[in-house]
Amino acid sequence: MNHILLVTDNPDRWSFDIPSVTVVTARQYLTDPQIQRLRNCRVFNLCRHYRYQSAGYYVSLLAEARRHRPLPKITTLQDLKTSSIFRDIPPDLDEIVQKSLAPLQSDTFTLSIYFAQNTAKRYERLARQLFNLYPAPLLRAEFKRDTEMRWSLTNISPISGAAVPAEHQEMVEHFARDYFSRSNRRIRRRVPARFSMAILADPGDPDLPSDPKALQRFIRAAENQSIEAELITRDDYGTLAEYDALFIRSTTIVNNYTFRFSRRAQSEGIVVIDDPDSIIRCANKVFLAEAFERNHIPAPKTVIVHKDNKNLVLMQLGLPCILKQPDSSFSKGVVKVKTQEEYTTAIDALLEKSDLIIAQEYVPTEFDWRIGVIDRTPLYACRYYMAHGHWQIYDHTKKGNARFGRCDTLALADVPDEIIQTALKAANTIGDGLYGVDVKMISERPVVIEVNDNPSIESGIEDHVLKDGLYDTIMASFRRRLETIGK
Repeated sequence: MNHILLVTDNPDRWSFDIPSVTVVTARQYLTDPQIQRLRNCRVFNLCRHYRYQSAGYYVSLLAEARRHRPLPKITTLQDLKTSSIFRDIPPDLDEIVQKSLAPLQSDTFTLSIYFAQNTAKRYERLARQLFNLYPAPLLRAEFKRDTEMRWSLTNISPISGAAVPAEHQEMVEHFARDYFSRSNRRIRRRVPARFSMAILADPGDPDLPSDPKALQRFIRAAENQSIEAELITRDDYGTLAEYDALFIRSTTIVNNYTFRFSRRAQSEGIVVIDDPDSIIRCANKVFLAEAFERNHIPAPKTVIVHKDNKNLVLMQLGLPCILKQPDSSFSKGVVKVKTQEEYTTAIDALLEKSDLIIAQEYVPTEFDWRIGVIDRTPLYACRYYMAHGHWQIYDHTKKGNARFGRCDTLALADVPDEIIQTALKAANTIGDGLYGVDVKMISERPVVIEVNDNPSIESGIEDHVLKDGLYDTIMASFRRRLETIGK
């Protein structure tokens, strides 16, 4: 980003010594031809009013037309007028609200949020999460405690720079400098990149699909494609609109922050891998089973189980068989049952969590093939061997960290063609993103176990054959997508 504009009705109130930050009036922003022609620009709208067709409204509206990336966006302003959003805050945010406000004695509370921060450190996490949900430079949130002693968000709205109390002004400028300095990191290169990318790799994720060395290789490969990439965490949700692309390298789950990042990126017109559709489809084994059957993709014998047919499954599959919760991953939520009693116990427990689950015939093999695919083209091939003395790649039965089997990586030319073609056919039922397709060879016949979005790419494993070429190929795909949408 080469320019940061702070648009305000009171320019004399704001003074910054940060390169690339310029304070302008709303009229300047709306009418100055030089400003209109700026490219790679961020606009922080601190106008007195945001009401429909006011100057503040037009600052955000025309910033979007100029591709200047305003904060707040028009959609944020419209969302904040809808009372239902206060009732539908995510469960993780509600948990933070209850924990942060529990010590208060009064039954009402007002929280000021200045560039994602609050003047009191104890409300720092709450301020950040509300900013992430409703990105605007300056916000005011109101809370009320009910008779059951639970707090609820009753209102949140953007405020102007003029509404900041005089005693807060010094802290607000400090928060602004901090925020702009972080936004400004990417403009320090001697040769500015054409595009910017956020790589979501939250350190709180115990199963990150890429290790630190691989993440740094992605960053270097992005630079080769004129994409400036940096790592972000779940706390950076509110800054997502600053980027042209999002690469998710945290474990994707439909009902957690990774899916919200993906949906937000898609709604902002940001190139994203993994896209929301891929996450939804790959995260649910019931969907995959139905898709494989409809598209004639070979798979182990599979039954979609519900409460009305659960007593018939063993007649179709026999014992032992495999039971899978629909959103299982990393071998978690997958059970092998060997007796009628084990089956009954496991099936009842799984159906408590989901109305539909998957049962499959047990097809033991020494290893699973993993074929990496991007843009409907094979990328890499690995063999993941079962953990020693166990029937899965990951063995979660041991205390402490899960054990896993060895793996090796082969050149695509050394992989049986039927394995690759079957994997491609399966991946194509999902989309054109980055996938890892798991395939078993059963009686000289390939069968697909599942298609994974967000596949593991770790240094020394998946990149063993292609080396830096693996990372270059993925980043070249991002660049093509960015150029296609004309960002």
